[in-house]
Amino acid sequence: MKVSTRGDYACRALLSLTLHPDETPTAVRDIAERTGLPQPYLEQILLALKGAGLVRSKRGVGGGYVLARDPAEITLAQIVSAVDGPIVVGDFGEPHQNGACDHEGQCVLLAVWADAGSRMRSLLEGRTLADVAAITRGAAPWPEPAR
Repeated sequence: MKVSTRGDYACRALLSLTLHPDETPTAVRDIAERTGLPQPYLEQILLALKGAGLVRSKRGVGGGYVLARDPAEITLAQIVSAVDGPIVVGDFGEPHQNGACDHEGQCVLLAVWADAGSRMRSLLEGRTLADVAAITRGAAPWPEPAR
């Protein structure tokens, strides 16, 4: 299970907007320069984020993107889901709950995959852009790796 490049880029773009709140609206070109992301791909990602209501845009001279909500209200799960769809390990279906499994071990594994997706979703729901910005600024500790 992994966050896609698209999900990573979306998080990086919105983190850039969070770290530079005084520069609003921010042109896609400026976000691309600060983050090192390819501008054409970033434009597509920002359109998806706009469709999900996470950013707003202004056209024309002085135009660009701004966060649609406070960074403390935007979770990493919302960002990743906006560009990648639901956070799941795979599309394997639901396990049988009554022990009537069609194939040896299938239902147990389906339950394990569902649990793994749920844990990842929960972890990403527990982190906001404000949390990540605080870590980036050195105002909060880095996340501890799972053991």
